[in-house]
Amino acid sequence: MPTNTIRIATRTSPLAIWQAEHVARELHAIHADLNIDLVKMVTQGDRILDTSLSKVGGKGLFVKELEHGMLNDEADIAVHSMKDVPVQIPDGLCMQVIMQRENPHDAFVSNHYQNLAELPDNARVGTSSLRRASQIKARYPELEILDCRGNVNTRLKKLDDNQYDAIILAVAGLKRLDMNERIAGQLSIEESLPAIGQGAIGIECRVDDQPLHQLLQSLNHAQTASCVSAERAMNARLGGSCSVPIAGHAVIEKDEVYLQGLIAAPDGSAIYVAESSGKDPEQTGLAVAEDLLEQGSGKILQALGLPGI
Repeated sequence: MPTNTIRIATRTSPLAIWQAEHVARELHAIHADLNIDLVKMVTQGDRILDTSLSKVGGKGLFVKELEHGMLNDEADIAVHSMKDVPVQIPDGLCMQVIMQRENPHDAFVSNHYQNLAELPDNARVGTSSLRRASQIKARYPELEILDCRGNVNTRLKKLDDNQYDAIILAVAGLKRLDMNERIAGQLSIEESLPAIGQGAIGIECRVDDQPLHQLLQSLNHAQTASCVSAERAMNARLGGSCSVPIAGHAVIEKDEVYLQGLIAAPDGSAIYVAESSGKDPEQTGLAVAEDLLEQGSGKILQALGLPGI
């Protein structure tokens, strides 16, 4: 490929295309002479819509094809929602850039109610996330939590077709798709601690492509990168995946990373929370993970097939 051309691997959903085009716009703003091509790929996670992600391999199903595209020289970079990226990056690839984070909270979306507390007993709440489901079950056990898969537009149509009384989506995705009006309310941190990396866009590329690293570096947002690093360090220590209700949310406070972490039983019967702060993001993430394990949360991990140590 010509040195002034960048091929961006992306999923085909409207949100994924928006994110890839956002990266393209940011690159053009700095390097006006670049040629940028979108290489659109359908991932296994996009194909399997009738089964919970936790049962078919987790959110890594949304990135594997994109990563193979880079390793096979079909694309130069891949643009991801960081909440979809597994803790292990394949050999030969690296997450070179974490862009500035959008609102990381979860959104309450309903045509008739303003928040979870307004929902009547046995109201149907749709979500594809064990993390969201477990936290909602713990606080609102009278609600019926149902699986809801598909891209944002598909899920909203299911809501509008009265398959659910409410659905839970990411605020960031709705804002990026100019669907702010669909947000009836924002879930608080206490109601639903966000997913690891939620609201942040990552740019992955090949380890040995140093000229591309330099070109991309201006898109990196240091504070967001530090927060996501802390969250992912915690998740890695816990062996987290889509099959485990783990949450983590970091912010910068007084030049330190402040991280809150959570492990929940899938049915919401037990929830463990911990927090820590420090200058080193990865050490802060590890400290929160160790605190969670010391509290006894390892038994949840063990029950879900993870070592829990």
